[in-house]
Amino acid sequence: MKVRENRILKAMREGRKAYGYNLVFPSPWVVEVLGYEDFDFVWIDGEHGPWGLDQVEEVCRVAAQVGITPVARVPDIGSSTILRYLDRGVQGVMGPHIATKADAEQLVSACYFGPDGDRSFGGNRGTDYDFIPSDEKVQYYKDSNANMLVGALLEDKAVIEELDGILEVKGIDYMSIGHNDFAQSIGYPGDSDNPEVQDQMNLIYDRIRAAGGKVAADIMVTDWVHAMLRRGGQEILKTK
Repeated sequence: MKVRENRILKAMREGRKAYGYNLVFPSPWVVEVLGYEDFDFVWIDGEHGPWGLDQVEEVCRVAAQVGITPVARVPDIGSSTILRYLDRGVQGVMGPHIATKADAEQLVSACYFGPDGDRSFGGNRGTDYDFIPSDEKVQYYKDSNANMLVGALLEDKAVIEELDGILEVKGIDYMSIGHNDFAQSIGYPGDSDNPEVQDQMNLIYDRIRAAGGKVAADIMVTDWVHAMLRRGGQEILKTK
């Protein structure tokens, strides 16, 4: 049984950026329609969007049909939460509120099979319903790990002091900053454009890159589907 290739990781290996779009709301039809374009991934907002697990699975199913990689921001980094997303077929996880080394270790542990983590194996869609010959399962675990994308979302003031520890954790492919929550955490609620917030964010990004890590802007180009729809509507209204 062959594990589907993660197109974001493939793009990283090829030295290019991956292109995708973010879904706040459940819609397999959006994924199907945009399947006519050559996107690399769909990013599911499972933290703030109204997603049920059955809806996550349906989007993952359509993503597989059109040949793109499903990635999700999960509601929290608990092992059982992440496992439910992986069992639906998600091949990338962004963990929210990674503020300490322990948070980063928990995220990694939940995303990977052993020996890299402690992800549980179940007979669900994310593990091909366990239709895997017994003599191929060891390799299947390895291939699944090799095609798992792990992102850490830094959103808390504690990151300023804890970042070095976070950067020591192996298995995180990229990091990003949740600018709204980060701004609030350092005393600027609703003001992520404040120069102090921007300076702190740029310092964090510089430290990540200096340590050999990557940030989201280094590896992907993405936009929100609802923003894409609004821009399309605005173009139509310009003709009135």
